[in-house]
Amino acid sequence: MRWVSTVTAAAIGAGAVAGTIAAATPSVAAPQSAQAVTSTVHCTSEDQALAKKLSSDISRALEGRKSAVSLSFYDRPTGITCTSDAAKKYDSASVVKTIILGALLYQKGGTLTEAEDALARKMITDSDNASATTLWKQLSDLKDPAKPNPVRIQEFLDKAGMDDTVLDKEGSWGLTQVTAGDQEKLLRIFSGDDDSVLGSKARSYALDLMNHVQSSQRWGATAGAPLDSVIHVKNGWLQRSQNPDVEPFDRGDWKVNSMAALTGTGYDSGLVVLTENNRVPEGRPAEEGLDYGIETIETVSRAIYRDVYPDAEGNVPSRPALQAAKLPAGG
Repeated sequence: MRWVSTVTAAAIGAGAVAGTIAAATPSVAAPQSAQAVTSTVHCTSEDQALAKKLSSDISRALEGRKSAVSLSFYDRPTGITCTSDAAKKYDSASVVKTIILGALLYQKGGTLTEAEDALARKMITDSDNASATTLWKQLSDLKDPAKPNPVRIQEFLDKAGMDDTVLDKEGSWGLTQVTAGDQEKLLRIFSGDDDSVLGSKARSYALDLMNHVQSSQRWGATAGAPLDSVIHVKNGWLQRSQNPDVEPFDRGDWKVNSMAALTGTGYDSGLVVLTENNRVPEGRPAEEGLDYGIETIETVSRAIYRDVYPDAEGNVPSRPALQAAKLPAGG
């Protein structure tokens, strides 16, 4: 018998719509107004006590966070799953690069040219935007060069069952709408043993690139992971205002997303946490909104890994302890 535990936590947030990309400068918003929303955490497990504890601890981690948060987690060995607003759509920022990678590998049957390999490596390990743009165009219909239509990426999404993902057909790949549930499906594909979407060579390649992401970008859904696990990660961050002239709750706020798979002896799990409306306090440096989003993700991440792997020796530190290099304004 599988036990389901549901816990509700108060949170603050607002939905994402299309808009313009804001400059990385401090917010000049008037005193903010916000709409309270409720995030409900659902955890399932054959272990009733564990499902209840996970639901409670994740909800506690989200409690009081002044941003919108969605998550999806699985652990194959134990069959544990946890979700919260997993179908809510968010601006992808650079986590869409995992989709571009998956589509490239799908279209090429797992065998890339030397040039494609170089682009894919830079796109994932360095989060290089120019490489992502080149591959996005390669996988698009370019009848209108100003509006690349990513038809071959859509073919991959259809095959992967990622039905809630909405690609940006104006060429702004970072504004693709993603969900925690769909990104979790992608982690399952990369880390699984099912050849129906990607073969073993392609899956191993994708995981290898995510395992070699540069140190300054190895934060978020990695925090608290056991030190003896093998970590595969991709993050995204974007300072973007949807409608700053009329909506004081969204001026200069950050979108901060993280997805990570753990593999290695005894480990086979995946975690996706998507966030938005990470506020830059009035008159403060823009990076404070980014830091707030990272802190939110890492608080959730640590709570999950602490409960699922209570006997692990040591764990991966949070971003501040990594003394990471300063991140670029968007990625």
